[in-house]
Amino acid sequence: MTLEQETRGDVLIIRPVGRLDSTSAPELERLVLEQLSTGVQRMVFDLADMDYVSSAGLRVILLAGKKLRASQGKLALTGMRDMVREVFELSGFLALFPVGATLDEGLAKI
Repeated sequence: MTLEQETRGDVLIIRPVGRLDSTSAPELERLVLEQLSTGVQRMVFDLADMDYVSSAGLRVILLAGKKLRASQGKLALTGMRDMVREVFELSGFLALFPVGATLDEGLAKI
């Protein structure tokens, strides 16, 4: 997996590319915690280029959501492919976070 990031205004956009699994989740967790420590309050995970997510990847996204919620921040998910969306749906994550089909929709929700 590779991680791309971009900032639009005060929103951090994180794009995992490839597989988010137990091997790559620690890298994403380091990035998320580092960004949160700098005061990021709004975050979007753009998942359009993510092929697979495991429970380890879900845990990192949940961690980001909990930390943002605790500091009155917001997190949204966008661009999920069908297989990835199914994992998020089965795990109940679609009820936890705003979800947009496109990046612009996700940005509008936070």
